[in-house]
Amino acid sequence: MPSPTEEQIRSRAYELWKNAGEPSGQMDTLWYQAEQELLSEHAANGEAPCDMNGHHKSTRLQ
Repeated sequence: MPSPTEEQIRSRAYELWKNAGEPSGQMDTLWYQAEQELLSEHAANGEAPCDMNGHHKSTRLQ
């Protein structure tokens, strides 16, 4: 599975915002937190992150 989609990040950021009591001026921070959480979940599942072209990055050394 590729990196989290914008929709997945948006949904998680919204959850974080609601759970934090809907603070104003925090969406950038919550967006970053949501993105990091989802990336960590993907990594824990053994999924390699994608580069900017959507290709999986190689984890092997050359």
